[in-house]
Amino acid sequence: MNRRTLIAILRVYLCWLALDFLIHNIILADAYAATAQFWRPMAEMKMGLMQVVSIVGASAFVLVYALWFKEHSVGSGLKYGLLYGVGVGTGMGYGMYSVMPIPYFMAFTWFMGMVVEAAAAGLITGLVVRRT
Repeated sequence: MNRRTLIAILRVYLCWLALDFLIHNIILADAYAATAQFWRPMAEMKMGLMQVVSIVGASAFVLVYALWFKEHSVGSGLKYGLLYGVGVGTGMGYGMYSVMPIPYFMAFTWFMGMVVEAAAAGLITGLVVRRT
């Protein structure tokens, strides 16, 4: 793994950290409060584990692009991010909506949040990861 790949992983992780804060702590705060019976109390949440999950996810996202994409460009990174976001966001938002009695706003926000996060990650990855 080269230096650019490591930098991309770090930047994607930090981007996701910031966007997750905006999505989950600001946009969805009221929806989470209204559905508190579905979630662990804050004191019981495994935030350290969530950070590990985010780092593994950012690493996998960047490595798939770095190792298996022929073309490395901003455009290919964005296309990859959008496709990834739609795929993962559908499962995250609407998959959960299909099995949990959550508000539609929450499902839609999870879906769109994943599309935005993955598009941003694709842009970052496309800008940073280049063939040398």
